[in-house]
Amino acid sequence: MAIYTNPLETRYASFEMLSLFSEETKFLTWRDCWIALAEAEKELGLEISSEQIDDLKKNRENLNLERTKAIEKEIHHDVMSHIRAYGEIAQKAKGIIHLGATSAYVTDNTDMVIMKKALSLVKQRLITLIHTLREKCMQYKGLPVLGYTHLQPAQPTTLGKRISLWLYDLLLDYEDLENRIQKLITLGVKATTGTQASFMELFEGDKEKVKRLDKLVAEKLGFSESTPVSGQTLSRKIDVQILSVLSGIAQSAHRAANDVRLLQHSAQLEEPFDKKQVGSSAMPYKRNPILAERMTSLARYVINDVLNASYTYASQFLERTLDDSANRRLSIPEGFLATDAILIIYQKLIEGLVIYPEVIHKHLADNLPFFATENILMEAVKLGGNRQELHEEIRNFAMKQVEAVRKGGKYDMLAEMKKSGKFPIPESVWEKIGDFGQYIGRAPQQVEEFIRDYIDPVLQRNPEAIGIKAEIRV
Repeated sequence: MAIYTNPLETRYASFEMLSLFSEETKFLTWRDCWIALAEAEKELGLEISSEQIDDLKKNRENLNLERTKAIEKEIHHDVMSHIRAYGEIAQKAKGIIHLGATSAYVTDNTDMVIMKKALSLVKQRLITLIHTLREKCMQYKGLPVLGYTHLQPAQPTTLGKRISLWLYDLLLDYEDLENRIQKLITLGVKATTGTQASFMELFEGDKEKVKRLDKLVAEKLGFSESTPVSGQTLSRKIDVQILSVLSGIAQSAHRAANDVRLLQHSAQLEEPFDKKQVGSSAMPYKRNPILAERMTSLARYVINDVLNASYTYASQFLERTLDDSANRRLSIPEGFLATDAILIIYQKLIEGLVIYPEVIHKHLADNLPFFATENILMEAVKLGGNRQELHEEIRNFAMKQVEAVRKGGKYDMLAEMKKSGKFPIPESVWEKIGDFGQYIGRAPQQVEEFIRDYIDPVLQRNPEAIGIKAEIRV
């Protein structure tokens, strides 16, 4: 019988990220948690033998999932079914698996181990993307392009400066991501209501040993510390914080993708288009911005996904409820898988971005009469003109230019302004009107300074993360 398959698995996410959120990785990490607990308890004096630890390690990868599923179908408890199945193959250790722990011990610690690895993969992709955008910024730092405010033609900027806006957003995302990675903690061992009562029983009231156990387990799982307080579970606020970082990346990608779509509409640039690619089933000439559209589509999902974590956190009762479980099984993996796909698409889009300087030049030339007026105004004022009066004169000429454009006619606004004699500026200024480079201000220098002072230090701190491959699957 045919069954539903998740498109994040079949179309979009990388195999690396899919592997991290696979059942196999989750259940192997559960076993790592049980091994870490048994080792720490043995080190602190409980009667657990080296032979039992070795038995756990020897059978770690023998997941016997079919047996686990059969047990779960009978008892309706996923963690207990894995405890029993593990005990059936690691029989010497059967009696000490999960000693003193509750289900949240394996589920929450495992979630944090996997999310830590997933955040590391996100960081690698983000750093590689930042490096790629850096190269584009520098390549086009001096190429004048028509600027837009309110989606209407405005003063020119440069293509490199425009791309630097996308890059700056990703820098902010990187800073949030790095902060979140540095502050990651895990649950540790907290027992049923967070009081560590069961471990106090095991260690006969030795508070220092229980405290040491908590830290030892966290360290064995790759964390410098565990949460200072909790109920049965790690605070679901941490899920919100992590998915908020992913949402931020998605927001930045969505914004950049929209810019690409708008600029492709006016043929100033184009995302990569394969030789055999089909743009439309009905219109053979179409070259649709499918990568940018896919980015916005997936980004919208991730932006909304953080609401799952937010409502789940807000809905928790007292020391724990179970209405978080089913939602987290969906929202956390899919948030990471979709973000992974977004970064892959973004990387491929920027790597293959095609620029059309001739079209860019035409857009500048078509709007020259409008953005040149600011330079004319400044020059005239420097020579003693009245700024307000000159502004009104320019507005009158501009309205005539607009009217001619809307009627499909011709009107040489700049020639008429010069002929009017109302703008007594040197001939040399009139001759330079068509030099688009004079309208871009400090844009090239701003790009250079931004790259030097902000982007390059990040890349220098993370050289190992540059160059991760981005492969689009479909």
